[in-house]
Amino acid sequence: MRGEDVRPEPSGPEHAAARHERNTPGILQLAWPAVVGNLAFATVGIVDIKIVGSLGASAVAAVTTGHRMLWVLQAVLIAVTAGTTAMVARAWGADDRAEAERVTRMSLLVCSGLALFLSVPAIVYAERLAGIFELDAEALGQAATFIRWLSPFNVSFSITMVIGSAVRAAGDTRTPLLIGLVTNAVNVVLVYGLVYGRFGLPAMGVAGAAIASGLAFTVGALVFLAMWLCGGLILRVGSGVAMTRQRIRQLFDIGYPAGLEQIAMQIGFIAFLWIVSLYGTAPYVAYGIGVNILSFSFVVGFGFAIAASTHVGQRLGARDSDGATQSGWHAMRLAIAAMVVLGAGIILAARAIADFMIDDPEVARLTVVFIYILGFVQPLMAVEFTLGGALRGAGDTRFPLLTTLAGLVVVRASLAGVMAWLGLSVEWIFAALIADYVVKASLLSWRFRSRRWQQIQI
Repeated sequence: MRGEDVRPEPSGPEHAAARHERNTPGILQLAWPAVVGNLAFATVGIVDIKIVGSLGASAVAAVTTGHRMLWVLQAVLIAVTAGTTAMVARAWGADDRAEAERVTRMSLLVCSGLALFLSVPAIVYAERLAGIFELDAEALGQAATFIRWLSPFNVSFSITMVIGSAVRAAGDTRTPLLIGLVTNAVNVVLVYGLVYGRFGLPAMGVAGAAIASGLAFTVGALVFLAMWLCGGLILRVGSGVAMTRQRIRQLFDIGYPAGLEQIAMQIGFIAFLWIVSLYGTAPYVAYGIGVNILSFSFVVGFGFAIAASTHVGQRLGARDSDGATQSGWHAMRLAIAAMVVLGAGIILAARAIADFMIDDPEVARLTVVFIYILGFVQPLMAVEFTLGGALRGAGDTRFPLLTTLAGLVVVRASLAGVMAWLGLSVEWIFAALIADYVVKASLLSWRFRSRRWQQIQI
């Protein structure tokens, strides 16, 4: 027996970094499940567009518009999850499981209530929301239908966002991957069935695509809730009072800049899309298809952003500021390498992919142009994703807001507007994306290098 030789592990701040180093997975271990899950989600997005694309360009425009408007309404939910990630990661890095569980419980209640509240205006004012864009009558009506049918599922979406964000912040990215794969499989089957009327389901067209996505999110939410309530997640339900004034204030202080950033981002996207829509339905549809195709590369960046956010937050919680800095730069380098390789592959196959996605020569041509332009900025997007994620994990959500305002709202939208006023072709409007990402990557690199984000207290 060597029981008498077992000594308790030293405690205190001087040992937190060492414990964290032993217990926290590396960047790649955290990133790969998120990358695989996001790639699966992107694949489903492509399949959905392909299925809906058989209904015509107006149907694709409707789905693109519907998703864009719903992301505006869900900016508040993203604000909550940004605060959740930072607070849970800090608590977990400081070995305070109980606090991480209380933050998760509080965030779930707040986010679900907000989601329910936001569903009402989306349903009531669906036509007005879709009417922002210069779409033809058929696309406008279908977009309103899509928004109206998908909005009631906002609560399900919020549950998957909060629990998934909290679990990832605690270092488990594999469970959200598995639940995401189930959700995606359900989505594909239901989209095919409800759009075309297969498997004994009614043929509902664009409305069927919205309902299918909503039901798939609901399945994912129910699985998350069941595992959480039964103790099957790394974070349990926990005990104690969750809804305290201090905790809610912390969530608000961290989250509201992220929410404003999402609102600014969506306003910038909408302004840019509105300018594109002035050139007709074909460029508008090409934008939607091109973004979905290149999402295979984007989601890799999102995966590394999640890993960077988790690592940086946990290392700061363990009072390892140098380790937090190294994690951010390491995640950025890995993301750049991966996104460049994927982006190059998509560029090389752009024509074949565009022709496969839609049977419209002009839309396919413009899709290829858009892919070339957006593929060119993949390294800059990798910088934005990872360093932005690292800053948010540290609780620095204000600077990414300012970066989005400068790059997307001021530079991209303004430059596109000037080009349209000068009467330049839509290809020049697409090219305004390059300036946007140059500005954002430069500002975020400067901020992360300054280390001012390490001074933020949670």
